[in-house]
Amino acid sequence: MPIQSYVRWFSDSRLSDVPEVGGKTASLGELYAMLAAEGVRVPEGFALTARAYRDALTTAGIENELRRLLSDLDHHDVALLADRGAAARRLAYEATSTPYLRAAIAAAYRALEGKCGAGVAVAVRSSATAEDLPTASFAGQHESFLNVRGEADLFDACRRCFASIFTDRAIVYRIDNGFDHFKVALSVGVMKMVRSDCAASGVIFTLDTESGFRDVVFVTGSWGLGENVVQGKVDPDEFYVHKPTFRQGYRAVLSRSLGRK
Repeated sequence: MPIQSYVRWFSDSRLSDVPEVGGKTASLGELYAMLAAEGVRVPEGFALTARAYRDALTTAGIENELRRLLSDLDHHDVALLADRGAAARRLAYEATSTPYLRAAIAAAYRALEGKCGAGVAVAVRSSATAEDLPTASFAGQHESFLNVRGEADLFDACRRCFASIFTDRAIVYRIDNGFDHFKVALSVGVMKMVRSDCAASGVIFTLDTESGFRDVVFVTGSWGLGENVVQGKVDPDEFYVHKPTFRQGYRAVLSRSLGRK
């Protein structure tokens, strides 16, 4: 099995690659290509492709067992859901413990070390192939891990990401929205950690999240890791920026609210 086929660098990824690297990583690849010339730095990184996930499950021969666990699942039975979900995650975690996947991750991490320094800390992020569709969003349903260092810890974090395709929340969401569990695959994005713990970070929405108004950008920010903003652990600063006014070169902040952070 050619291990290089399981790795796709951000510089080689575009939005058209969603079926292989998922929505999150495809968007990062697009930003990497578009913004580098503008002086905007996008962290170096790579994706483990959906093919790596599918091949691992096929090699392990666990699809029939996974179908048994999920096909007749009453997802309103919380105890049953927790039991079946945990069993599915164990199967996926064990299936991805393959020599060729370990070799692919190790080789890619060493290449990243060559670009970013020995022992570089990385963020390991799940990226579903059905993520952020016009009618559905899988954001937040799968696992991400921060400040991962070294080949062994990275291999484990990637396996845990792959297994998180069967979190209880993801299983319920797919059932409720009519997605086939076996037509949605998971890619894993690995990117250099940005030291936002030494500064600030946040989340930008390309529209007003309350009204859906598309002529504004909604910016949230706080000290430290953006994970705290995403998970609602802090009360962030909030800014609304008017896009048409910004494009015309004028002061464009419509409102600002300083959070307690």
